[in-house]
Amino acid sequence: MRVSDKHQKITQAAVKVFARKGFFNARISDIAKEAKVADGTIYLYFNNKYDILISLFEDEIGKIILRVKLLLEKETDPLKMLEIYAVHHMGLLRDQRELVEVLQMELRQSNKFIKEYRNTKFIEYLDIVADIVRKGQESGHFRQEIMPGIVKRAFFGALDEMSRLWALSAKSKYNVEETAKHITDIFLHGMVVRNS
Repeated sequence: MRVSDKHQKITQAAVKVFARKGFFNARISDIAKEAKVADGTIYLYFNNKYDILISLFEDEIGKIILRVKLLLEKETDPLKMLEIYAVHHMGLLRDQRELVEVLQMELRQSNKFIKEYRNTKFIEYLDIVADIVRKGQESGHFRQEIMPGIVKRAFFGALDEMSRLWALSAKSKYNVEETAKHITDIFLHGMVVRNS
């Protein structure tokens, strides 16, 4: 097994263990058992449990960024691009629920992560929205006075809150795609009744 394969095997095992037990209750030995490796093997790749958490975050966010960018390459309409971003983000709940639980709940409870980690991958993910807004401004779809930096956080915040709701509840009355499209529609068209 190559080094990168074993590294990935450990981070994937950590996602399962962190989702099941929580980051603070999980032990290195739990992750080793899930990954089917010796406890000492973990320390060949990671310094500690916190290091595993950071690594899995960077690896997974990196994959998400790559997939979203590939999807967006095929679209030129900024309105559709925002919808694609939202649908993909919400789709993670359906396709990678354990990962979403770890990213939603466990990372936020780690003060060390929040205070010490310079979250460049996460900023890159948010910047995709800012880039879409700028494209929309250049094409005349979006108002010039809108600030892309504010929009990216507000738009992600709405998606993130729905993700958190799903991560905490066994089932939701909202469909993933419908929710993503509804949030996008509110951002694009607001809540004011449109005159036909």
